[in-house]
Amino acid sequence: MERVAVSVLAEDQISRSGVVSQLRQRPELWVLQESEQERATVVFVVTDSVTDSVDDRTVVLLRRLRHTSAARVVLIASRVDDAGLVTAAECGVLGVLRRSEASPDRIVQVALLAARGESSMPSDLLARLLAQVGKMHQQLLDPRGLSYTGMSPREIGVLKLVADGLDTREVAENLSYSERTVKNILHDVTSRLQLRNRTHAVAYALRQGLI
Repeated sequence: MERVAVSVLAEDQISRSGVVSQLRQRPELWVLQESEQERATVVFVVTDSVTDSVDDRTVVLLRRLRHTSAARVVLIASRVDDAGLVTAAECGVLGVLRRSEASPDRIVQVALLAARGESSMPSDLLARLLAQVGKMHQQLLDPRGLSYTGMSPREIGVLKLVADGLDTREVAENLSYSERTVKNILHDVTSRLQLRNRTHAVAYALRQGLI
């Protein structure tokens, strides 16, 4: 079995040494020195807490890793509040572990999942994250008539009819739009979401469960 190269970053040396000592005995992982971080497939960030402050040291580190490292990031934290969860997600964190639950077996499990590009998070934290995303949806997207996917109800309505095989004239008649309006709607969707054509737009909407 190929070992996963991991690096451990922490706010203090004692925390780093504690995690490293647990992982060095595991045959699934290859624990790198701090100077070898650029070779890591997975980076563990060990911290006390994560906030939504741009000046938070952990947030600064997570943002730097997102822009400078191809490694998958896993957060091990004592406390993660709702704002911290959203911040971690924005920074591209793939896995979250509470320090109280970070046994060697669990850390290895999360590392292997992250190495495959799979996320891992305690169910209660995931529920809180989804709740926060839902609030953001209500506050930011709903007033603009957009969904999570960036499509408005009007755009989804047009794509539903296109998926049913209607041409531009038939879609316009069905929705009491002009043909130009239908063409503009389809053009806006394909341009904004970088889709090739209306067929690609329909396929995208189907994959997203919108139609």
